[in-house]
Amino acid sequence: MTAGALLEVNNLSKHYPTQQSWLGRGGALVRAVDGVSFTIGAGETLGLVGESGCGKSTTGKLILRLQNPTAGSIRWQGTDISTLGQAQMRPVRRQLQAVFQDPYASLNPRMRAADIVAEPIRNYEPLPAAQMQERVAALFARVGLRAEQMVKYPFEFSGGQRQRLGIARALSVQPRLIVCDEPVSALDVSVQAQVINLLMDLQREFHLSYLFIAHDLAVVEHISFRVAVMYLGKIVEIAPKKAIFTRPQHPYTEALLEAVPVPDPKRRRKRRVLTGDVPSPINPPSGCRFHTRCPYVEARCRVEEPALQEVASGQWVACHLRQPGGTAD
Repeated sequence: MTAGALLEVNNLSKHYPTQQSWLGRGGALVRAVDGVSFTIGAGETLGLVGESGCGKSTTGKLILRLQNPTAGSIRWQGTDISTLGQAQMRPVRRQLQAVFQDPYASLNPRMRAADIVAEPIRNYEPLPAAQMQERVAALFARVGLRAEQMVKYPFEFSGGQRQRLGIARALSVQPRLIVCDEPVSALDVSVQAQVINLLMDLQREFHLSYLFIAHDLAVVEHISFRVAVMYLGKIVEIAPKKAIFTRPQHPYTEALLEAVPVPDPKRRRKRRVLTGDVPSPINPPSGCRFHTRCPYVEARCRVEEPALQEVASGQWVACHLRQPGGTAD
């Protein structure tokens, strides 16, 4: 295991079989995640970005073992949890929690807020009622909710308050890693900032690690330590935040950054507009999966898949142009 890594994902894949044809022949495979590798250290936030359908959320579900991987390993504090049974996973699940995208759909509408937060605690610690009430009240206060709101149902909260409730539930069992799957994308911009700042405060206070899945690069830049860029089931670049935003090495990363709106109508900048649609994960292109949309494509890109290699300190890129023997942009 990599020194200092809390979580180490190695060559992780998830393939979904499609339905059989009417002739009874086996269907094709949807390669949602196809050979992903990364690490997350204690107290670190890894941002995971990419277009819709690239496999970000599936990666998060695999790490939480909400789905079983097709191949690869997930090492948690040195132990491979990718093949553990339900009983063996039980103590691990306490350390791996999630905050989901939709703060309403992820909460039981028939449960009061206090019971939503208390349920994970009861699952691991049968506390006396008074002590449980005290623990839940402390969690409410820590995420910015009032004690009198404990008796309310999810529909009685605003979107931002519901997400705070989801964060309190994730915190309730004292996890070490939280998978944040688009946790602010359904919220108003002003509320987004409040929730992001809350997550950062909680990270400092409890030494939490985050896998932060998002589309919004401004949010990712604000909260992440390192950023992994995913395209069609594969990571094409992973680097410290500053390197990603100041000197991106993969053409896809460049295109993502150039697509971010600039809050100045007078400012003009050169943009590389990607042509074509994202290929199907059922039949991904040969060679580099980005070659069908890449403005720098060469013959080699169409037939030879680039390996993820370190091109600068801590910056790993899967691109023939950025490896020894490649050409400059």
